[in-house]
Amino acid sequence: MLTPAKLMGAAFCAMAACLAAPASADWREEIGTFRVGVVGEPGAGDTIAGLAELNDAFTKALGLKVEFFVARSYAALIDAQASSRIEYAIYSASAYASAYRRCECVEPLVAPTGVDGSIGIRSVLIAKDGRLSSPENLAGRRIALLPADSVAGHLLPLAAFRPDGRPLSGNEDFFVQADSAETAEAMLVRGDVDAIFGWVPAVPAGAPEIEGGTLSRLEAAGADRATLAVVWRSDVLRYGPHAVSSDLDPEPKRRLTAFLTGLKEADPDMYERLELHYLGGFTAASRTDYGPALDMMRMLAERPPRTE
Repeated sequence: MLTPAKLMGAAFCAMAACLAAPASADWREEIGTFRVGVVGEPGAGDTIAGLAELNDAFTKALGLKVEFFVARSYAALIDAQASSRIEYAIYSASAYASAYRRCECVEPLVAPTGVDGSIGIRSVLIAKDGRLSSPENLAGRRIALLPADSVAGHLLPLAAFRPDGRPLSGNEDFFVQADSAETAEAMLVRGDVDAIFGWVPAVPAGAPEIEGGTLSRLEAAGADRATLAVVWRSDVLRYGPHAVSSDLDPEPKRRLTAFLTGLKEADPDMYERLELHYLGGFTAASRTDYGPALDMMRMLAERPPRTE
């Protein structure tokens, strides 16, 4: 026979079960239409190649209606996710960091890898002919600095390269302005500058380093590899993530992660429709993977103003 206490306990358990059950079961109903944001290619308008096929693939992965939002810029994409008009966005590393700084409402889900095994890049300071022995010995030296739209040749160095412990402004006496990577590389080959900022591929911890980037470009331009030395390198800047809204239910996050990390093997053509540049497959990612990107955007926001 059930006592009043047992009846009350049974009723409490039944009520708790009823309250808990819909939380995960109703995520599709709560979302309604899942919206994916991408930045369109210049001149492509409000569409992207293979849009119908991508829409179908995401719909099957999630089991609910999917719509794509094609933004004209990363600024527009960030605004769309920050204002909850999309649940998912494909960012560059710096755009993701800008989105996170704006609202802390975005969460990396996966990141692409290169076919060479790279996961991102490092900014490097490359010297020639032993003319710069260490990053602290800059008196009387000349270092080529690329324009402000260069991540490896401008943004990362000004954020992370601190020879005297303070952030740089770009006005320092040792900087020589170069209008392009090709110009800076030619200046180093000719001996017009002592060092330049460039980039090298970054690999996971413990993996063999990969040749490439600016060092390979310098060799192709006629520099003897034996005369080149990397005297400073930044932390890894990961390739840009696919990010979801932080308050998204865990179940669609799980489904999307499984879909994306298996996409390269399951459907290589679909993978290349979704990821145009880094064709090695997706791996799961988290906010800690983008610490250097977040630091870069924070330090750049706080750096001393640059004068012309």
